Amino acid sequence: QVQLVESGGGLVQAGGSLRLSCAASGRTFSSYAMGWFRQAPGKEREFVASINWSGGITYYADSVKGRFTISRDNAKNTVYLQMNSLKPEETAVYYCAVGRLGVARYDYDYWGQGTQVTVSS
Repeated sequence: QVQLVESGGGLVQAGGSLRLSCAASGRTFSSYAMGWFRQAPGKEREFVASINWSGGITYYADSVKGRFTISRDNAKNTVYLQMNSLKPEETAVYYCAVGRLGVARYDYDYWGQGTQVTVSS
């Protein structure tokens, strides 16, 4: 069993920044890829970013490239998502997940409960 706990969400103005964290427990964290997804009201959950076990390979959705950065600290069993230049349309619940490296929901086996990010215009 794996437990994932996201934190760092909140209310930010357009153009601002937030840093999300996801703390993992219950599995050998450093052996698995991690991903971030988001789900806005009335929309499907969509891929944001992912990172392989070592941090050497990362993938990003086109919409966030150049603004978001995913990273991980295996010593702390934590993955991060630094989000800069946020836009109102990026208001959503952000979820972290653990599994194999990929961009699809089915690549990931366990999910956190999510953290709300609200970007005001």
